[in-house]
Amino acid sequence: MDRTETSGDAIDADEALLASLKSGSAAAFERLVRLHSGRMLSVARRFLANDHDAQDAVQDAFLSAFKALSTFDGRAQISTWLHRIVVNAALMKLRTQRRHPEQSMDDLLPKFLDDGHQSNPVGHWKTTPSELEQTEFRQQIRDQIAKLPESHRTVLLLRDIEEFDTETVAQMLDLSAAVVKVRLHRARQALRTLLDPLLGGEATPC
Repeated sequence: MDRTETSGDAIDADEALLASLKSGSAAAFERLVRLHSGRMLSVARRFLANDHDAQDAVQDAFLSAFKALSTFDGRAQISTWLHRIVVNAALMKLRTQRRHPEQSMDDLLPKFLDDGHQSNPVGHWKTTPSELEQTEFRQQIRDQIAKLPESHRTVLLLRDIEEFDTETVAQMLDLSAAVVKVRLHRARQALRTLLDPLLGGEATPC
């Protein structure tokens, strides 16, 4: 079976499921939850450290999806539509949590000498791409992302992990695109600093 046929089957299945959902089928909604709850929970957990909060966000997202079925035109895949709703639910959960002063991450950002060179040059990682695919490395990366301040971690997750574009992220967070770009740049720099010791970074001469 080629990819075109597989893609066509997926679209047909999506259309059939959407038709059943819009008809008010309880069985269809149960199927929707069964098919997508695992992946959606993984998405929510990237934003919410507390597993109970992540499960609440997913539950809220499915309820929101059920209420919004009449407005869903089916131009996007159901999974894509749900993904956006779950991310929004997770962001809403973050906004309702009690805020604590964020720890500065200045120590994780590059320092520059008077001549413009970095005082601690970025190293070349020894770890190969194939090794990065291993579960333990993925977990290490997630652990380091979790150390970033929330305002920067959220932007990094939305842009680099969930793959929303800058304008969409700005709308979701009620920020300007310029602020999103600055936070993303700083978050990437800080994450590189955190990952260097784990991935065998070797400084290169200036």
